Amino acid sequence: MDRFDPRGRVNRALLVGVSEYDHKKPAEPDGVPGDLPAVRHNLERLEDVLRRGGLFGEDGITVRSSPSLDEFSEELRTAAHRAEGLLLCYFAGHGAVPSAGNELFLQMRNARVVAGGQAVFPGAEAFTGMLTVLAGSPAERIVVILDCCYAGNAAKVWHDFTDRRQGILLLMSVQANRLIDSGDGERETPFTEELVRLLDSDGESSLLDLFKQVRGAMARAHRATTLGDPWEPQFAGEPDTDVLLGVAREGEPAPSPGPTDGSGGSVPGGGPKGPRPHLLSRALTAGLARLRGRAGAVVRWFGGLRGRVRVTVGALLVLALALAGLELGGHALIGSGDGRSCAPPLELRLLTDPELEPTVRAAADAYLVSDANTTGHGCRRTGITVYSAGASSVITALRRQADAWQDPLRGDTDTNPQRDVGPQPDVWIPASGADVARAVTGQTDLRSVVFDPDPEPFAYSPVVLAVPQDLAGDGLDERVGLPLSRLTADLSRRDRNARVLRPDPELTDSALLATIGLYGGGTAAPRNAEQGVRSTGPPPPTAAELLCALPADRAADRRTAALVPEFLLRSGVDCARRIRVRRTAEYPDDVPALTPTFVRVRWEDGDRDAEARDDAAKRFRAWLTGEGGRAAFGAAGFRHATSPGHPLLDDQHVGAGVLRLPSPLPGRAEQAAMETALEGYRNSRGPGRVLYLLDSSGSMHGKWPGPSGGPGILRQSLSELGPRDEYGVWAVYDTAGDRGYEALLPFEHHRRAEAERVLDAGARVRDAEADPHAALLAALEYMDRRGTDDERPRLIVYITDDEDNNRLTGGNLEEVLARAGRVKVPVVMVSLVSGSCDRGRADARIAEASGGRCLDAGDNPGRGLREEIARVGTEEE
Repeated sequence: MDRFDPRGRVNRALLVGVSEYDHKKPAEPDGVPGDLPAVRHNLERLEDVLRRGGLFGEDGITVRSSPSLDEFSEELRTAAHRAEGLLLCYFAGHGAVPSAGNELFLQMRNARVVAGGQAVFPGAEAFTGMLTVLAGSPAERIVVILDCCYAGNAAKVWHDFTDRRQGILLLMSVQANRLIDSGDGERETPFTEELVRLLDSDGESSLLDLFKQVRGAMARAHRATTLGDPWEPQFAGEPDTDVLLGVAREGEPAPSPGPTDGSGGSVPGGGPKGPRPHLLSRALTAGLARLRGRAGAVVRWFGGLRGRVRVTVGALLVLALALAGLELGGHALIGSGDGRSCAPPLELRLLTDPELEPTVRAAADAYLVSDANTTGHGCRRTGITVYSAGASSVITALRRQADAWQDPLRGDTDTNPQRDVGPQPDVWIPASGADVARAVTGQTDLRSVVFDPDPEPFAYSPVVLAVPQDLAGDGLDERVGLPLSRLTADLSRRDRNARVLRPDPELTDSALLATIGLYGGGTAAPRNAEQGVRSTGPPPPTAAELLCALPADRAADRRTAALVPEFLLRSGVDCARRIRVRRTAEYPDDVPALTPTFVRVRWEDGDRDAEARDDAAKRFRAWLTGEGGRAAFGAAGFRHATSPGHPLLDDQHVGAGVLRLPSPLPGRAEQAAMETALEGYRNSRGPGRVLYLLDSSGSMHGKWPGPSGGPGILRQSLSELGPRDEYGVWAVYDTAGDRGYEALLPFEHHRRAEAERVLDAGARVRDAEADPHAALLAALEYMDRRGTDDERPRLIVYITDDEDNNRLTGGNLEEVLARAGRVKVPVVMVSLVSGSCDRGRADARIAEASGGRCLDAGDNPGRGLREEIARVGTEEE
């Protein structure tokens, strides 16, 4: 065990607590839930304990109460720069996560929440950005302690972070995707109260010691999250890595430990004389399931991996078991109520469509605590990790990349479904049963993956045209039984300024099914049909995000219809309280319906626990397709797959503009129709033209190497371009003649391998600054001259660290904005630091003016850029 002893080093602690917020609900709809008075006590107690602990000098502790984001960012950089031994960073306040759950935002005093299917969080620090700053510190060991809702989501961010995570350890107050109680405000929050009590003791203790002790204390106190499940602090760190945080203090009596549980742990407040074994067993069993599920994608892949990958993952699983307080060798330390033991539950990996993810996640959560998933001894049988990925990416991965999914260490490193989609699924729930046939057709890795789909779907939701109520048809004959083309024509007659929008068909099945109707089953030209649903910038990724974006423009909201799944009109979306215009569902008869289907997925060499995994999947399937699953999906607004009518309400008009029994209801999709629509959509957008600008100034030195560096992100996105596309790369830096750039890759057609060879040979960091003002003006002018004689899509991509954005202010910025607005070539601003896409920042304004997109370090810029390139490129099949 590498336990770092910081005594005698230059150590620094940054304690940040946000107890007061500028923007709060209900006064401000985009505010945070409220103030957190308990956090003031957190800072006072923790500072006192650390100052008496002897590890930090007189000026070694910085305390900041309710800082703004800018103030926090500056303090973080200062602390990171000054620490040489131990750097301890503590945050208490509101935490927030996007719908995908793949990032954690720490909300500072000026935080707001811009709601949507994929909400954004101005005034909040993305944890990826915080890790990026910490990774540049000279400190030998870095400890981050988070006391906030969703704190456990930081573990996934840490596992996905590649720059320098070896010396960074995380102690998180709660498991991922959980809200927690902030206390009564008269004393510390529950987690920090236990933490400082344990720190304020005489004797040595390490971070791992504290983690296990505080976890045990929370279990003994029967603390629960807002969902009612056990409140379980989490830990993330490299194996065998620890740091000393508590040291013996001479001449100071140890505080009274109070009653004990018989194993050295005190019972807070003299509570029960010992743990309640039955409840504690279930709590730790559930906690281990989440630890296996949340501790990182690598651990979740365990059941299907092989060879050296499985050996490595096995070592990580051993660590996970140790951290959960269990001993190996087949025996759990904690017994159930009748003296028996609870083994760690097997974790199923469940992949689904982004549109279905909230409903599937809610159903899985209900199953986890159901009697169907609990043994007679109170043990949980199965855990479930739910995640989603773009529907087209999933089909491609299952059809042609199963080998790479199985073993990412072999073959082309740019093809990595585990990175781009997620872990190998045990269960796949596509939004359309036709997706299984799409995945099987043309499948190249026939031995790597096998599908076992149910013959029938278990839920049903038609895709509807959600029309503003003032523009909707009056009678049933104007809302049901007509093709989509007729419904949109009628809408235009009622208001010639009316428009129709649809999400991205690459990402969700509901949008692809809507596209079938837009193209009239092959009778309409895709390019002309796409002009009718063109949006400013890229199409929203999901229908929920589309509905949430409309209220931002009141006039557009009143005249815009949206092609969305019916269930969203019944269950609502995250921004439901902000939606100004109510919409009425019209039911096109040529748009197939969503038909979620249960698919068991088996992987080659994944047979070590095949029987147990099959049994777990079978149990979940029985629950999901039975009464429990029907109730969960019905509550979300889905219809029964085989029974007519709406599952919940009985009257003819069931509210929110949804009809109880529209007739005829559209049927399920056919494979050929989906493939034809997707091909037409892709062809309507390409071949494309893409000009990359790669910041090659000296400041990019730390953002250059590896797959998350500037060249790595660019190189990965080339996979979305084919030989019919034209593209080129400029290196942006001050060059002779003040041109501001040098052409690395000529703008023409390329074979990918040749393009990569040229970039590998020529791309390098220069001893110079960059001038983004000059480079962007030149790029906009260059692309304006290419495309005047056709409708081929065009795109400019600027990958930068924003270090030289001081040249992109005032008149320079206004000049770029004006040209971007005139030329109308979308610009994707890809920043390798967090916060660059906050409202009002230069990158965000340029992307908005051009109709493009802004991506920063908090947005998974590699994946986001591939999505943008895929919209204009024509990848060769």
